Amino acid sequence: MAEITAGLVKELREKTGVGMMDCKKALAETAGDLEAAVDWLRAKGLSKAAKKADRAAAEGLVGVAVEGTTGVLVELNAETDFVSRNDQFQAAAAGITKLGLGVDSVEALAAAPAPNGEGTVGDFVTNLIATIGENMTLRRMAKVSVSSGVVASYIHTQIADGLGRIGVLVGVEGTGDASDLTEIGRKVAMHIAATSPLALDTTDLDPVVVERERAVLTEQARESGKPDSVIEKMIEGRIRKFYEEVVLLKQPFVMNPDQTVEAFVAEAGKGAAKVSSFVMFKLGDGVEKKEDDFAAEVASMTGGA
Repeated sequence: MAEITAGLVKELREKTGVGMMDCKKALAETAGDLEAAVDWLRAKGLSKAAKKADRAAAEGLVGVAVEGTTGVLVELNAETDFVSRNDQFQAAAAGITKLGLGVDSVEALAAAPAPNGEGTVGDFVTNLIATIGENMTLRRMAKVSVSSGVVASYIHTQIADGLGRIGVLVGVEGTGDASDLTEIGRKVAMHIAATSPLALDTTDLDPVVVERERAVLTEQARESGKPDSVIEKMIEGRIRKFYEEVVLLKQPFVMNPDQTVEAFVAEAGKGAAKVSSFVMFKLGDGVEKKEDDFAAEVASMTGGA
């Protein structure tokens, strides 16, 4: 059997665009024959999967899993909304999300053993690309934990259990009944899905965001022609209003706008509960979408313009 050198693996990878581990396996299966290894990868659909890697993947699913005092969100992207309704894709997203409970980063998740026990999660996604026929990306994950209390979750536009387009986790610290704390957290999570706050509290808000807002408000106030002393008060008032719009605990609670989220939690938790953290994923948020990717491919297949 021919020696499978790093150089040979690298050459196969450059020819096919397939991952190093799959290239090494292909060469081992074909006794180091490069061309045979190319054909082996093509037969497995892996070379085809690699060719899809430059296509935008902004659809897919956000998965949520909670175990004990820890919760995780995972986003698995695909090219079209149709795939999110595919049973195989849903099972993959759910399985990968549960694995996220045991790791601390998306990189570690990609390197973790696959849900089916064959290779890594990264390999598993590559094989899924080959099977389903769309580019896919294990894009991101985030965790929320509490020391004493619960982690509540909410999926908006849920497609399957724990899977949808918007996922929210809320950490609620407290010593009260777990079911009561969970219900408080679930209602706050629903509020977050509706309002998209930027931070938990004013101290968590990015100073750059605050200064940018202050600069805009200052310029607007100066156009009024009022004295600087008045302008300063105007700006402080508008900054407080800005906090009410983007800071979770300062926002009017969507289920009762007469009280803030902070007041709701204090009342519902009888003073023994507080929201300590939250995270929200909106499917495809920040991904550049290329609307003509699939349209162009369908046109080429059908001979259309």
